[in-house]
Amino acid sequence: MAVLPIRIMGDPVLHAPAARVDEVTDEVRTLVADMFDTMDAAPGVGLAAPQVGVGLRIYTYTYQDDDGAPWRGVIINPELWMVPLEPGAPDPDDESEGCLSFPGERFPLRRSERVLVTGTDLDGAPVRIDVDGWRARIMQHEFDHLDGILYIDRLDDGDWKTVQKISRKRGWGKPGASWMPGVDNIDA
Repeated sequence: MAVLPIRIMGDPVLHAPAARVDEVTDEVRTLVADMFDTMDAAPGVGLAAPQVGVGLRIYTYTYQDDDGAPWRGVIINPELWMVPLEPGAPDPDDESEGCLSFPGERFPLRRSERVLVTGTDLDGAPVRIDVDGWRARIMQHEFDHLDGILYIDRLDDGDWKTVQKISRKRGWGKPGASWMPGVDNIDA
């Protein structure tokens, strides 16, 4: 399998809704294997197909809880339901997240504490994930990518201005910007 370049904010594939997967082909299976390799090399806890330049409704995820228990998988054509957000500002210590498509930065963002995600796996079997905490955050973050939304699009005005300054300084925010995990020295 292969590690793929990760697109950076501004690339059109990141800012457009992804298409449904009609059939799991060998090409889709190879893409998913490459996404796992890329996610692990970055390293990240999730990766959506648009982040590697493919506008399909697929994402991979991986997480290890405090007890070291692994949680890893792929969801094709996911649907997401979430409990309403708790009102208030996000806690910068407990609710900050980052993104491989805006690498090296973290910003606080309020997310729903619990979600239900359904979809299918590579064999067409139904997937049903009912999670809370960081796992719920991962599901929401990756699902947003499939709708053309980056987490930085959800930030408050002050943090959004900071994002714009960082983007200009690094030459991001335009088509074609990407980085290669394991090659480029970017602290994702």
